[in-house]
Amino acid sequence: MSKADKLFDGITNVREDLLEQAETHVFKTGRRRYRFTVVAVAGLLIAAILAGTVPGQQVSFFDTPVHAATRAEYPEMTPYPGENADWKDIEKWMDGLNAQYRDVDAAALQPYLQASIPQFLQDNGTDNALYSPLNVYMALAMLAEVTDGDSRQQILHLLGAADIDALRQQANDLWNANYRDDGIMQRVLANSLWLSESYTFRQETLDRLAEQYFASSFCGQMGAEEFNTALRDWLNEQTGGLLGDQIDNLELTPDTVLALASTVYFKAKWNGGFNEANTADGLFHSTNGDVTCRMMKRSDITSYYWADNFTAVRMDFEDGGMWFILPDEGYTSGDLLEDCAFLELIQTANNGWENQTRLRVNMTVPKFDVSSQIKLRDGLQALGVTDVFDAGKADFSPVTDGEGLFVSEATHGVRVKIDEEGCEAAAYTMLALAGAAPPPDEEVDFTADRPFLFCVTGANNLPLFVGVVNQP
Repeated sequence: MSKADKLFDGITNVREDLLEQAETHVFKTGRRRYRFTVVAVAGLLIAAILAGTVPGQQVSFFDTPVHAATRAEYPEMTPYPGENADWKDIEKWMDGLNAQYRDVDAAALQPYLQASIPQFLQDNGTDNALYSPLNVYMALAMLAEVTDGDSRQQILHLLGAADIDALRQQANDLWNANYRDDGIMQRVLANSLWLSESYTFRQETLDRLAEQYFASSFCGQMGAEEFNTALRDWLNEQTGGLLGDQIDNLELTPDTVLALASTVYFKAKWNGGFNEANTADGLFHSTNGDVTCRMMKRSDITSYYWADNFTAVRMDFEDGGMWFILPDEGYTSGDLLEDCAFLELIQTANNGWENQTRLRVNMTVPKFDVSSQIKLRDGLQALGVTDVFDAGKADFSPVTDGEGLFVSEATHGVRVKIDEEGCEAAAYTMLALAGAAPPPDEEVDFTADRPFLFCVTGANNLPLFVGVVNQP
């Protein structure tokens, strides 16, 4: 048996008598199989690693190097029965989707989106800039659960929640609305906590994170190679190995007390993609000069949108889609981020955006593989989340009695690729405690041969990934 297999068995195969002895709630979670033969959007968040200097009482839940304290159970979804299935099977599948789906108060999220997207995408110079609002939201929501006092209140204010109960409901609704794993689409969120065995943790908080956020908890020796390997294995499994190059460099140091990890994985085909035969070399007028890249082309009757300083086209998935937002001549992506009017378009397009029409759109967009890394600390502090970074002010009492805890590092990395079939992307965050004029009547060209914005949306048209492509 390989080292990785032993580690996985150590995490998943826990004797029932030891579980009862530890008085923990254990939930069974099957291993997911990910195949990336089609299209994927994956998001990874490693969040809220609490760094402290005051050790607590030595504890050990189980007798393995890495032991499970709580284990979350994911919803069982009715699998897609296939195109040739009879109506009863189709109806059963649709009933399953409706049972899983939750309405989300998108309006309550607007202040967070309007504030955080410009904060983390502007001032990127000539580089590409990428950001995953949903991932950061879920990580901060879990961080709020393990904080109290002003530390918690600052997070609640940023996320637009009146109190912790409202945040729990909103986060749970977001999770359920976006979770989908039925064979025709995968949009899967996963969360976990990684606990130092040198500290004691409040079981009620771990149980709440399992129930409300579907977060499993694992305990071990911080800084030990076995514990770091188990963390990397979990992250790689949840993201199908998409972020291997970045995950392989991750480790928890001996002074780490707690790490929160959150992932989002999305896989779908375009509803009508690009014909590879039409892809050809073309010029992209990047911020650093003209570059030659592979330009994809399609011509179809679709909706075309415009505003005072941009035009936009949406490519649909089976659920959700990807927006391409092109600044008008004389405007930049930074100009669009200043007022974020494109967010209003994304949220209201289905209900009638004033400046839209259906016509033949001759669409040209580059195949791209872009990535960026954002240091979140300054941005979060600018957005009002300050106390968690200050050991003298941070309050993590809901999860542990340890003192002197603080978030010491905050990094968010994202990679997004698109091709003729669809989109593949990954993101991680480490918080260490880690218009144009009206269009022609019949036909219009949409040629993204200069810097543009994109937005990949999920349920309720909420952004999963937002980015600025300056250099494809």
